[in-house]
Amino acid sequence: MARRSTFRTLLRRAGPPAALLIVGAFFGGYAIMGPNGALAYGDIQRQLDKRQSDLAVLEQQRAELKNRVALLDPRHADPDMVDELARKKLNVVHPDDMIVDLGK
Repeated sequence: MARRSTFRTLLRRAGPPAALLIVGAFFGGYAIMGPNGALAYGDIQRQLDKRQSDLAVLEQQRAELKNRVALLDPRHADPDMVDELARKKLNVVHPDDMIVDLGK
């Protein structure tokens, strides 16, 4: 019986530090090898660079569309833009126009 009480005493003394060590090892491993850990930093940086280049392209397209919308404002529409859109939508050509087939 004395042996059993020493085992319980040892378990009672070593249990909480062992549990804390296991929990600390789990969180430490997750901080290093997890999806947001130290080893994933390079991949995250590559994804950020790609997203920033995609954003720059989209902002350029947005600026072009914003310019076209501004040219079509009903209060002061650009005559050339209105003429271009009308010809494109109605599929008409002026007799003096030269048509170049781009093969699209």
